[in-house]
Amino acid sequence: MKLSTKGRYGLRAVLDLALHSETEAVALSSIAERQSISISYLEQLIAKLRKAGIVESTRGARGGYVVDEEISIGDILRALEGNLNPVDCSELSGGPSCHASDICVTKYVWKRISDSINNAVDTLMLSELVKESREVQAAGQEKKNDILC
Repeated sequence: MKLSTKGRYGLRAVLDLALHSETEAVALSSIAERQSISISYLEQLIAKLRKAGIVESTRGARGGYVVDEEISIGDILRALEGNLNPVDCSELSGGPSCHASDICVTKYVWKRISDSINNAVDTLMLSELVKESREVQAAGQEKKNDILC
């Protein structure tokens, strides 16, 4: 399975938002600058995330966006990409059966792959990525300090 730029950039944007919205809402322009994403594309991504209830906006001089860190990566990716199925198979989507569903054995492969992907992203929380990011940044800062000494 390959994610589009919507999923990749959107996840980066949500992670950035989580890292910087602890004390106040974050402006899209600051996320766009830090993540090198065009503001117009970021607006499209954030609109999808707002519609899914993943990010919240506030208006006014101190307006911007916030996100709850206790959301799964799967919820974020599905809001941006739709389902995460590796192939279009009626057995995975719950749609009408295809003409070969009675004799198709590859559907079991697609189901196992789909279940694995969904389990991985549904059990990984945004808060875990935030924690990991802070640890990586702290380790990087320590290395910079070592070099300067």
